[in-house]
Amino acid sequence: MKNSQLNQRSSNGTNSLKQRDPQKYARLMAEAQAPYKGLRSFIYLAFGASGSIGALVFLAQLAAGKDVTSALPNFALQVGLVVLMVRLFRWEKDN
Repeated sequence: MKNSQLNQRSSNGTNSLKQRDPQKYARLMAEAQAPYKGLRSFIYLAFGASGSIGALVFLAQLAAGKDVTSALPNFALQVGLVVLMVRLFRWEKDN
């Protein structure tokens, strides 16, 4: 089969999918433009939740005055993680 016939056949297949099921076509095109967007959003949410729980634990340690020299950097790290995940999640939603 020649290239022109193959290109014509593939473009006809795309047009027929677009005509047969426009919702499925739109979903597939969105996934092709931004692959794994849902997975990335889930990861951002999961890591943000983990960071929030960690920050709460280290905040409790700081409030109790227990081992402040090691709890403070860990608390800062957890808060930084939460801030990063929120920014990435918002950036993902804007794009």
